[in-house]
Amino acid sequence: MMRVCAAAPFPAADALAVSDPRWRAHDILRVRKLEPFDAEPAWVRDAFARAPFVVVRRAQAAAGFVAVGVRGAARNERYGTWTRSDDIEAAFTPEALSSASALAADRAALPALPAFVALDALRRDTSCFASFAWGPSGSVGFELATGVPTVTSTSDLDLLIRMPNHLTHDEAARIQAALDGHAAQAGVRIDAQLETPAGGVALSEYASRKAAVMARHASGPQFVADPWARAPVQPGP
Repeated sequence: MMRVCAAAPFPAADALAVSDPRWRAHDILRVRKLEPFDAEPAWVRDAFARAPFVVVRRAQAAAGFVAVGVRGAARNERYGTWTRSDDIEAAFTPEALSSASALAADRAALPALPAFVALDALRRDTSCFASFAWGPSGSVGFELATGVPTVTSTSDLDLLIRMPNHLTHDEAARIQAALDGHAAQAGVRIDAQLETPAGGVALSEYASRKAAVMARHASGPQFVADPWARAPVQPGP
């Protein structure tokens, strides 16, 4: 959650409901520079100097811009800002960060923290997500992408599951039960989000068979009965 957000550097009328499809929410971007804005928190420059990376967030943007967030050292240091597409040097998706090669390269250097233990167990448990594309977001994803120590002993394991097609409640409940088992074994909280055509939906909420679930989309959050009932849209940053 962004504590502070910069004003958009473009007229509101220029914002696009469907942003640049190359960048999706939770992707981690390495950028060559971060333009300053009025009322920018004091910690932002130090954070960017330490790790020139930003996280794509859900917000409408004009052509040539991407809505992003900067992570500080403290949990309450989250800043929503903007970067130009031309300043993006590299991108890391959650699913790329869950790959065997990504974890194998870093396992020797990773501390035995609960969030990493759970992620490694999930990578080896091929039955949990079946053929769905998934990967870590949050602090775990950020540390894997940047190499900057971000995860602590109390960090949650945040996951993103790509779900462009309908998921039954029974299958959602199966995945949630598997995650609960891994969470209990590793001693960590696992929070999974489904990336649906309607936006980001909490797996636990959908698995509970609520009449309507909160879908987080670039155009704003909304309650939907079926996240797949509407025409597909490209998830915004």
